Amino acid sequence: MLADRLRIRDIRNTSTFRLTLLFGVVFLAAVTVLLGLIYGLSARELTRRSDHILRQEAAMLKGTPADALPDRIRSEIARSAGGLSYFELRSIDGDHVAGNLRVASMPPLDTPVEREEGPGAKPVRLLAVETPSEEALLIGRDISPVVDLRDHVLVILIASGLLTAIAVLVCGILLSIAPLRRVRDLQRAIETISAGDMEARMPLAGRHDELDLFAGTVNQMIGEIERAIAQVKGVTDAIAHDLRTPLTRVRSQLYRLSQSPDIQPAAIGMIGAATADLDIVLDRFAALLRISELEASRRRAGFAPVDLDLLLARTHELYEPLAEDQEIILSIASAGPAMIAGDEKLLFEALSNLVDNALKFTPPGGTVELALLEKENGPVMEVRDSGPGIAADERQAVIRRFHRGSNAGDVPGTGLGLSLVVAILHLHGFELAFRDGEPGLTVEIRCHRPEDAGAVKFISLAPPDHQAHLDDAGQRAEAV
Repeated sequence: MLADRLRIRDIRNTSTFRLTLLFGVVFLAAVTVLLGLIYGLSARELTRRSDHILRQEAAMLKGTPADALPDRIRSEIARSAGGLSYFELRSIDGDHVAGNLRVASMPPLDTPVEREEGPGAKPVRLLAVETPSEEALLIGRDISPVVDLRDHVLVILIASGLLTAIAVLVCGILLSIAPLRRVRDLQRAIETISAGDMEARMPLAGRHDELDLFAGTVNQMIGEIERAIAQVKGVTDAIAHDLRTPLTRVRSQLYRLSQSPDIQPAAIGMIGAATADLDIVLDRFAALLRISELEASRRRAGFAPVDLDLLLARTHELYEPLAEDQEIILSIASAGPAMIAGDEKLLFEALSNLVDNALKFTPPGGTVELALLEKENGPVMEVRDSGPGIAADERQAVIRRFHRGSNAGDVPGTGLGLSLVVAILHLHGFELAFRDGEPGLTVEIRCHRPEDAGAVKFISLAPPDHQAHLDDAGQRAEAV
């Protein structure tokens, strides 16, 4: 059964999530470029204006006579609004003459540079010029607003990027949940259909999107498959039904002929062989009709509580004499009472078929064990034998009608026993599984609880070196 909980890995793999993520990355890149462009143009414009003010101030001061320049600088410092301007006048020898700024090293002349100077090491835009008297004049302007703008834009870039990334992820998840749930509904419908319920159909949401188009196409295909299968099954069932009566008459006539006093001894042997062959054919016809009856049944109204522990005990009691005759040890191991809802007679028939198969293929001196285990999803009935087992590549085929394993050539049977088991489990929504024994084979009937019950599955569990899981849909199609 499919898990109802949506996992992050499943959401991450959806095309909706990936497209949302792609568009989110494109949007985030566009926002980053836009903010970067805004910052760059704003910082450039502010820097250009600062440089223009510095050059105007430098031109005005350069026109001041050399003897009045120190006083002019002090006057400019005194009337500077907010102390945003810095000045320094240096003599030809590099000594500080006047000003509120002392730089460690002279910047290049006539080229504005950015440094951290002045009280508190604030960011300052400096311009160094040479006066007519060959003295060095440095003019600085506080550019803290430009630096603050740059820092704020950087914070905005990072914050907006994180928020956008989170928003994209959340939107991707929210937009992916609904399509993923629809896909899960489609998968559940496919499980039901692949298990043999050809009346089921894939749900349509009515949105006329690609999922509805896909579901509609599949439903049309299923309808055609259902019609073809119904025709084939109808022909098979009609043949089995129509031939059973005349073959039964032939067998009765052969039996009466064998009881005739005028019959020759040699003819009695031939009649006995023919009668045995007719019995095999009649058994196969009866099994075919039984399987068709079960597969056509959708009624579970007659289900009642069934004690699997008691069911195993009855099966063990029935087959224990046969096992002793074949020199096989038939044992039983149970975890205690386990109640499920089902048809007790049908489940007894399914379990009996599995035990009968195990006894047929287990050599004298071998063992067959019936076990009842309690697991997380419900109780499990196991039939373990020490026979040759079934090859991993044949486990899918043995579910089909009339197919017999490669090691079943000398063992009597119709090839319909497992098909009958499959039909019974399908009616109950239980699961059939094969697992390699050491030696032999273990066949499991996994009895899901009512809340877990669903389409029957066929699973082949092999050792780790050649694990061979069977495809549910393919198996069920071949079993029909």
